[in-house]
Amino acid sequence: MDEHDKMLPIANVGRIMKQILPPTAKISKQAKETMQECASEFIAFVTGEASEKCRRDNRKTVNGDDLCWALASLGFDDCSNAVRRYLNKFREFEKDRAAANRMNEEHVNEAASGPSNSSKEISFLVTRP
Repeated sequence: MDEHDKMLPIANVGRIMKQILPPTAKISKQAKETMQECASEFIAFVTGEASEKCRRDNRKTVNGDDLCWALASLGFDDCSNAVRRYLNKFREFEKDRAAANRMNEEHVNEAASGPSNSSKEISFLVTRP
């Protein structure tokens, strides 16, 4: 695999860099490339540590908890805590979204199958003179 293929896309790196700078600031190509290399190396470093933990635990899949552990074990406690908070919020959001999808699906299925017998009986009682 080409070394360049292992790096973050430079357009994304530049976009992230621009977000923190004043609107009139310019970023040189060399600055973007340097940040691209640093960020990619950092990600590989943390992911490698998390992957090693998974290997020791006889697991094949690296998850968010492994990345938080790796950040903390490498001395990036502040980052680890921030990523842990984000991960917990993300998981909560996903749980809420799944519940909303299930409720929506049940509603659609009820509507597709027509009214239940009890609603037909109620309708009959209400409309009967």
